[in-house]
Amino acid sequence: MNDDLKQLLQRYSGCEAGQATRLKTAGSNRIYYRMACDGDTIIGVEGTNPDENAAFIGIGRHLRSQKLPVPEILAVSDSGMSYLLQDLGDDPLYELMGSARESGHYEEEHVRLLEKTMSLLPDLQFKGGSGLDFKVCFPCESFDRRSILWDLNYFKYNFLKLTGVEFHEARLEDDFEAFVTLLLRDAPYDTFMYRDFQARNVMILDEEPWFIDFQGGRHGPIEYDVASFLWQASAAYPDELKTHLIDIYLKSLERCRNVSREVFLKNLFHFAMFRTLQVLGAYGFRGYFERKLYFIKSIPAAISNLRTLLDAGVGAYEYPYLTEVLQRIVDLPQFALADKGDDGRLTVRIISFSYRYGIPDDNSGNGGGFVFDCRGLHNPGMYERFRQFTGADAAVIEFLEKEGEVQSYLDNVYRLVDMSVGKYLKRGFTNLMVAFGCTGGRHRSLYCANHLAEHLKEKFAGGIRILLEHREQNISEEL
Repeated sequence: MNDDLKQLLQRYSGCEAGQATRLKTAGSNRIYYRMACDGDTIIGVEGTNPDENAAFIGIGRHLRSQKLPVPEILAVSDSGMSYLLQDLGDDPLYELMGSARESGHYEEEHVRLLEKTMSLLPDLQFKGGSGLDFKVCFPCESFDRRSILWDLNYFKYNFLKLTGVEFHEARLEDDFEAFVTLLLRDAPYDTFMYRDFQARNVMILDEEPWFIDFQGGRHGPIEYDVASFLWQASAAYPDELKTHLIDIYLKSLERCRNVSREVFLKNLFHFAMFRTLQVLGAYGFRGYFERKLYFIKSIPAAISNLRTLLDAGVGAYEYPYLTEVLQRIVDLPQFALADKGDDGRLTVRIISFSYRYGIPDDNSGNGGGFVFDCRGLHNPGMYERFRQFTGADAAVIEFLEKEGEVQSYLDNVYRLVDMSVGKYLKRGFTNLMVAFGCTGGRHRSLYCANHLAEHLKEKFAGGIRILLEHREQNISEEL
């Protein structure tokens, strides 16, 4: 903890900083501490950007003055770089939805919290926009042409170019301009756009939603925040639940403004597309450049959102070349096996890989599954006569099966995986990943992946979807 925050705590409460716990953060460069003081706790924040700090403090004080559920700002250091906040506890809405995300089934208490959150959004937008000095907003006062192009080019340079997809730069920029014009057709705005409105930034205290991390807020359209929340990549809300929550929002919106549901929905899907490109740019930068694993693992969920929007025809008329490029992205082999099913079945993704190139990412966003190391098995790759073959060829299969150790190995794998598949089916889970690794990802791991896929196909007889991927051979199929 830096001296600025220590001195602020001492001046505000007379307490020392000895009982401080640093809190975990995902994307922010700010540092948060929970500090015990006189039998209570408060949150201490060390900021890194003075303008961002000023935006949070200015917006936070205004929202609080409008009696909106945001943390009270207790004290700010003379430098403006540290501040103290009311402690809202340890229950982000996103974490409380964990079991529902895994099973795909939202219990009544889950839906109730989501409904409360969406019902409060119009108040944040309209009361938040009333009387706020937008000059405090950072890095700009409004959702405008320049800020939209920042995000679209952020996507282009930090994600699109990294995929290797070829595109015509001038045609893409033309569609960017068309997209911007479409998104700005209701400007200028009189409402507050939260900008990062998502379940991770909603804390649940005494069964009520409270809102944090609004420092990116500015003048902006109401559809943006609805899209930001409902199309949050890793949240993976079912379509039926999204529709229900949109209706809850529109009902609550009636007390602030009358809008056409048809027009609102048409606009909303374009903002969902924009928000998806925006987060892919952020995930690309944070994941591929800063090497933060959380963001790399979030990419498949965002690709799944993108695929759904493209399948629905969003943008096909308004920005057709951009959607053509996006379609090429979702069709890439590394994204092709993202779970596209909506039939409720368990999807088991089985992968062979080389340890030289790292353990595969989990495309479902659920954190991974089994990883079996095949390097203890006798390696056909040691012998010149087998190097041109793979674990699917008869010569390699005969070699591996001759000594019998591969069957003993797989028998143990089958017992573990069968048990998990059975449990997952009973609990309504929708995704399981099983990966086999060896030195080259060509012989032993490929053989094992093929045989597990055939074993599960026979044992569970159509009750599950099986996606088989041999990563190093760039082969994928659904059995």
